[in-house]
Amino acid sequence: MEDSQPRALLPCPYPKLFPSQLNRDDQFFMQLAYNQAIDAWRADETPIGAVIEFNGEPIAHAFNRVDATKDPTAHAEMLAITKAANFIGDWRLNECRLYVTKEPCPMCAGASIMARLKEVVFAVPDPKMGYLGGVLEAHATPSLNHRLNVRSGILEDQCRELIQAYFRLKRVQSKNAHVPNAIDEDQLT
Repeated sequence: MEDSQPRALLPCPYPKLFPSQLNRDDQFFMQLAYNQAIDAWRADETPIGAVIEFNGEPIAHAFNRVDATKDPTAHAEMLAITKAANFIGDWRLNECRLYVTKEPCPMCAGASIMARLKEVVFAVPDPKMGYLGGVLEAHATPSLNHRLNVRSGILEDQCRELIQAYFRLKRVQSKNAHVPNAIDEDQLT
């Protein structure tokens, strides 16, 4: 059953980053993914962003679109993988690297393996749902015929802070929505 009340947008207090085009390293691509996470927040989606790099160029970017599309598969990684495959013209993304702000879930980890990505670099580990080291290491399954390299920790603190702040503010917003005449924090100053 759908809510008759539209959800109030939660303003994002974090600015986008401006990575230098001169040094296209892990930091650069993760900053692009972080900016996608900012876009997700501004669209009232869970702030997860993803970028796919090929030959030093970002060829695909996406952020979570689960709520907007009402599609449980519309995770940032899945959308970016589809865009990258369309760009390359092949489902095999052997020379591509995925940068994502949070460790991929089982679905996204599986898609990363199936797409034959060269590497996944994630910022924040997920001990509850992460399948590239958090809960399981799906990429280390012995019977796989593709070996996916996995690294983590790039921009970890910033990405963690963004995700935690989003959910913290969502809880406050939800709590205030259920309390008649709730006092807005801004009214206290």
